[in-house]
Amino acid sequence: MFSYQAYGDSSFQDCKQASEEAIAIIVKNLQGKLFSDSESIQARAEAAVLLKQLDFPVDSLQAKLLEKLEQSLGDLLLKPDEIEDVSVESNDPKQGEVSDSIPIAAHEGSVLGFAEAIRAYRVIFPDSEGQLTKLAQDLVVKHFETTQQYVQGRISSGNLLGVLRIIWTDVLLMDEVLSEAVLPGFSLEAAQVALKQYVASTFSYLLRDISDALLRVNVSSKEAAEELPLQVALEASKKAVLQGSMDVLLDFRKLLDDDFGLLVQLRDFIIDWVQEGFQDFFRALDDRFLLLSGRKSSSSQDQDLTGAHGEKVLAGLVLVLAQLSVFIEQTAVPRITEEIAASFSGGGGRSYENGPAFVPGEICRIFRSAGEKLLLHYTKMRTQKVSTLLRKRFTTPNWVKHKEPREVHMFVDLFLQELKEIGSEVRQILPQGLSRKHRRSDSNGSTASSRSNQLRDDKMTRSNTQRARSQLLETHLAKLFKQKVEIFTKVEYTQESVVTTIVKLCLKSLQEFARLQTFNRSGFQQIQLDIQFLRTPLKETVEDEAAIDFLLDEVIVAASERCLDPIPLEPPILDRLIQAKLAKWKEQNPVTP
Repeated sequence: MFSYQAYGDSSFQDCKQASEEAIAIIVKNLQGKLFSDSESIQARAEAAVLLKQLDFPVDSLQAKLLEKLEQSLGDLLLKPDEIEDVSVESNDPKQGEVSDSIPIAAHEGSVLGFAEAIRAYRVIFPDSEGQLTKLAQDLVVKHFETTQQYVQGRISSGNLLGVLRIIWTDVLLMDEVLSEAVLPGFSLEAAQVALKQYVASTFSYLLRDISDALLRVNVSSKEAAEELPLQVALEASKKAVLQGSMDVLLDFRKLLDDDFGLLVQLRDFIIDWVQEGFQDFFRALDDRFLLLSGRKSSSSQDQDLTGAHGEKVLAGLVLVLAQLSVFIEQTAVPRITEEIAASFSGGGGRSYENGPAFVPGEICRIFRSAGEKLLLHYTKMRTQKVSTLLRKRFTTPNWVKHKEPREVHMFVDLFLQELKEIGSEVRQILPQGLSRKHRRSDSNGSTASSRSNQLRDDKMTRSNTQRARSQLLETHLAKLFKQKVEIFTKVEYTQESVVTTIVKLCLKSLQEFARLQTFNRSGFQQIQLDIQFLRTPLKETVEDEAAIDFLLDEVIVAASERCLDPIPLEPPILDRLIQAKLAKWKEQNPVTP
C-alpha cells in the first residue's frame, strides 16, 4: 500500500488499478457474507472485522442491517388467519400446548431466524444493544396490540390462551439472545392490559346477552310465536344472568388453571379483575334496567341497543325487569358469590384502600331497590294508561245535559279490558299471593251495603233534593269516622297486590275526575249505574274488597256533591240494567278455573 501511495502516478498505475479492483471484489464479497443469513455468525463477524481493516464505513452497513431486521418484523407479526387457527386448536381437549400446524410452525421458524439474526448482530456490532432492545420491544408491543384487537370480539379463554402461548414463546426465544431487554417483564405489563380488556369485553357480551333476552318482549302479539311472551322473556333472561355468569366464571377459571409462566405471574391480578368485573357488571346491569324501563334517557351509544324499543317502553317489559331484579338479588348473586369464594378467592394485586373488589351485599341492595322501583313504575304506567281512558270519559260528554241512562256506558268495558290485559301480564310473571281477601261485614266496622243502596233508600223515603244531598254528606262523614279502611298499602310481588293497587289508583283518579264536573240528575244516575256495575267484576279481580267498595262509594259521593239534583235511580231500574249488563259481561268473560 505504501508503494502505491508513493508511486501512484508513475509506472505502478496499472498495478494500482488491478489492486483496487481486487479490493473492491473482496469488499463486495465480504458485504455479501455479512448480509447473508446462510452464513454462520462467526463468518459474518469475521467479515465485519475485515471490512473495518479495509477502512470500509461499517456504520452504514450497520444501519442497513438494522433496517433489514426492522423490515423482517412484518413477517413475525401475528396474522388474523394464524390467530383463528390457534383459537381452534386451543379449544381441543389437549390444553397446555399449541398444536403443530403449518402457520404456527412457520411463525415459530421465523421467530427463531429473527433471534439468530439478533445474536449475529450483537456479535458483529457489540454496541447495538439499545437498538436491538427497542426492536424486540416493538415486536412484543405489536403482538399485544393485535391481541387487544382480537379480544374485542367474542372469544373464549381457550382462544386467548392459544395466542398468549405463541407470544410468550416468542418472548422466551428472544430473551435467550437479548436478556438485557428484559422482555418477560416488559411482556407482563402488556399482557395485563390485554387480559384486563378481555375480562371487560367478556362482561360486555354477557350484558348484551341479557339485553337481547329481555328485548324479546318487544315482539308484538301478532308476531310472537309464544303464547306467553313475558314468561318466555323472563325465563330466558334468568338463564342469561345465572347460566351466563356461571359460564363466564368457568371460562375465567381456565386462565387460573393454566400453568405457563405469563399467567402464573398474573394470577392475583386475574382474580381481582374478575371480582371487580362482576361488581361493575351488576352496576351496569342496573343502569341497563333503568334504560330499558324508560326511567333513564338513552344516549347515542345506546340507540342500537334499544332500537325500536326506544320509541315506546312496554309495560310488560318493566314487569319482567322487576321480577328479574328479585331473581338477581335472591338467587343469582348468592350463587355467583359461592362460586367466586370457591374459585376466585385471594387476589391482592388490587389496592385495598378502596375496599374489597366484590361486595355482594351492595349488589343485593341495588337490585332490591331496583325491583321495588320497577314494580311501582309498572303500576304507574298501567294506571296512567287507564287514567287517560277515564279522563276522556269524563271530559267528553256535557254532563249538565246528559240523557236518562239506558245501559252501562262502554267505558266500563274498556276499563275492564285494560284490567284483563294487566291480569294476563301479572299471571305470566308474578306468583299468586296468600288468599286473604278483605271482605265487608257488619262486625269489622264496614257497612254491609254499598253507598248506592243508601242512595236508593234516600230516594224511596225522601222526595226533597236538598234532604237527599244532606243525607249523602252525613253518611259520607259518618263512614269516615266509623271505619278505618287502609286504602294504599305497599305493593308486593304478587298478582293480587299489583292488580289491586292499580285498581285503587284508577278509582282514585275516577273520583278526582268526578269532582271536576257538574252533573244533572241523569248524569249522576249514569255514574251511579256504571260504578254499581263495576262492583261485581272488580271484586273478582282484587284482593282487598273493602277498600275497593270504599273507593267506589267515594266516586258516587264525589258525583253527588257535584250534582244539581242528586236523586239516584230507583232500585228496580238499577237492578234491571245491572243484571242485563252482568249477564252480557259474564257471557263474554267466562270464569276460568
